[in-house]
Amino acid sequence: MEATHPYAKELQLACLAVQRATLLTKRLLEAVDKGSLDKSDSTPVTIADFAAQALIIGAVHHVFPEDEFVGEEDSNALRANPELLERTWELVSTTRLDDEESEGLLYAPKSKEEMLYLIDLGAQGKCNPDTRAWVLDPVDGTATFMQGQQYAVCLALVENGRQKLGVLGCPNLNLVTGRIQEDVVDRDGYGYQVFAVTGHGAWKRKMGRGALLPAEKIASRPQITEPKDLDFVDCGSATSSNTDLHARVASTLGAPWPYTTDLWSTQLRYIAIALGGCNALLKIPRKASYRSKIWDHAGGMLIAQEVGVKVTDLAGNPVDCSLGRTLAGCYGMIVAPPSIHGRLVEAVKEVMQEQKN
Repeated sequence: MEATHPYAKELQLACLAVQRATLLTKRLLEAVDKGSLDKSDSTPVTIADFAAQALIIGAVHHVFPEDEFVGEEDSNALRANPELLERTWELVSTTRLDDEESEGLLYAPKSKEEMLYLIDLGAQGKCNPDTRAWVLDPVDGTATFMQGQQYAVCLALVENGRQKLGVLGCPNLNLVTGRIQEDVVDRDGYGYQVFAVTGHGAWKRKMGRGALLPAEKIASRPQITEPKDLDFVDCGSATSSNTDLHARVASTLGAPWPYTTDLWSTQLRYIAIALGGCNALLKIPRKASYRSKIWDHAGGMLIAQEVGVKVTDLAGNPVDCSLGRTLAGCYGMIVAPPSIHGRLVEAVKEVMQEQKN
């Protein structure tokens, strides 16, 4: 990508910060003991989440100190567990890019206390209509990360409620089969980085240990008009989505089901659509009160949009990224080419109405 857009500085910084953070996560994957503990919601978390959040926020906050940060983790578990704190600090203080010039552009915390402070910057931040906020999920797909499957290190810039850039580091991503699968992983390299700047398309590059490698533009997704050409990505083990209703929507349309791509990481589902393995995604929540966390979607949504895919809530409304730490105004998701998106909206309405009767 030519550095002629207004976010060239932010993009370079984000791409380098995410690449460095992915190196950290790969180091932890090589360890036998991953330092896991339970979050309050019973999902697994590892020291990689804490360490990657500290490194990413540290790099960006140093250059843009006035910006907000919205991250998934806080430092409470580290402050309560000296051993976990020590192991996290060891990762943060020793993970560096091999290329000195690239690493010289990235700040890193100088002490454990500074590391904890940086983590908590993410825990305290919110997206508002008049803020510039960096949204990050240090490890999206922690459960599959711990199994050596697909996961993503995610960073997005949201300005005045609109996504401006998104960078996803996918260290296990292997594109050899043309379809992203949990167990088809890059065992010899460092996977791919996928990124987008609003209005400038989406791009991919292989990741390494040093300077950023050349990037290749991702082609726009084909427009389809027939339901038989829909190719869904979903997650059979997701507890927040109603896959039975997803199946009924597909049946109502006469679209193929079951889905062909099953991925735990929400962000990887956007990548699967962008890179051509599939072309549609539904998320009908099990609970009417459910709202997605913004870090599970920011960045990935932009990448999908920049390859020509439409992203809305279940009613077909645009997604508002200015409502705090969740997508508070967005009930569910429909992601599909614009040429067939409206038919999915109508099918969802029909299925949801049947559900009420």
